[in-house]
Amino acid sequence: MVELLFTPFALGSLRLANRVVVLPLYLAYATPEGSVSGLLEEHYRELGTSGAALVITEHVGVRADGLVPRMLRLDHDRYVPELARVARAIKEGGALAGAQINHLGRYAAVASPVSASDLPPTWPGGPPVRGLAKEELPGVVGAYAAAARRVREAGFDLVEIHGGMAYLLMQFLSPRTNRREDEYGGPLENRARFPLEVLRAVKRAVGPDFPVGFRFLADEWLPDGFKPEEAVVFARMLAAEGVAYLSVMGGCYDAMALPEVAARSAQPAYMVDLAAAVKGAVPEVPVIAAGRLATPEIAGRVLAEQKADLVGLARVILADRDWVQKAQRGEPVVTCDPGCRVCEKRVSRALPAICPRWPRERQRKWRALVRGAK
Repeated sequence: MVELLFTPFALGSLRLANRVVVLPLYLAYATPEGSVSGLLEEHYRELGTSGAALVITEHVGVRADGLVPRMLRLDHDRYVPELARVARAIKEGGALAGAQINHLGRYAAVASPVSASDLPPTWPGGPPVRGLAKEELPGVVGAYAAAARRVREAGFDLVEIHGGMAYLLMQFLSPRTNRREDEYGGPLENRARFPLEVLRAVKRAVGPDFPVGFRFLADEWLPDGFKPEEAVVFARMLAAEGVAYLSVMGGCYDAMALPEVAARSAQPAYMVDLAAAVKGAVPEVPVIAAGRLATPEIAGRVLAEQKADLVGLARVILADRDWVQKAQRGEPVVTCDPGCRVCEKRVSRALPAICPRWPRERQRKWRALVRGAK
């Protein structure tokens, strides 16, 4: 089954050398102001040489009111040359390069965060969240489109819209955060209106020959949240708009505090059934599965059982940058410890992530680069 990982795949106009995709993972490697640091550039250079066919960057901010510290920015043309360094670093290693664009909505670390509706503070002691007025929405849509245009200008091969992790687009989709009474609230066809407007605008901005993917949250894992029954309907809406692929995930920040969700997320392949459900709903759309695909055997089984077309690695490849090459050689890989929270704890404090599973020499090298990113 492992050999299936190394079969080529056509993704729109792109030809992937194998079925392994490096998924977006925010590691706080950018500068505090959101610029490309030497640490971040080196990180993507290594990922480009990892053997994965496609590397998709961490989320890049489309507007100043949708950011956190050390989050890459693409809300102005002046950031294009910086992001071009990242695209070159990835592609020099032989991988294709994608960039994920995002607005954090109520999770942004700003004085007045925005969302689909007025909401209580996201953080204890934080500011209340303001619902976007209808007349503001075209400006946000335009910001996504402009950022996507800049992604193409920076030399990337595709752009991915972040529709997961309860960020702004999911805040419109989810009945727990969308309490609007206009045409953007209520039934699913209304809650989906804003994300679909973003997708259409992004596709117009980059042109028909540039793939536009979507990070797809299939289940919030909350009693009052977005559920798979609605997710498969939304997947069909995205398919009708010509989305290039769906990168499927489950869970959100609020769900991660639940013991049953924490236990689930420690299990191998814990999101794969969601990918399979989406694949069943839109068999014509390429689907990326994720969720602790810790070993090549687990990842290969996903493809063998036709639960997805591609496998996505995030913390798995952070723990072992040689995972893909070891899989091809049949060597054991270093696995991410599901009980370890070192990288998460550091990132939550806007500190660059370091993995305890790395060899000591690598950790020393990375700490030196971290000092240079301050």
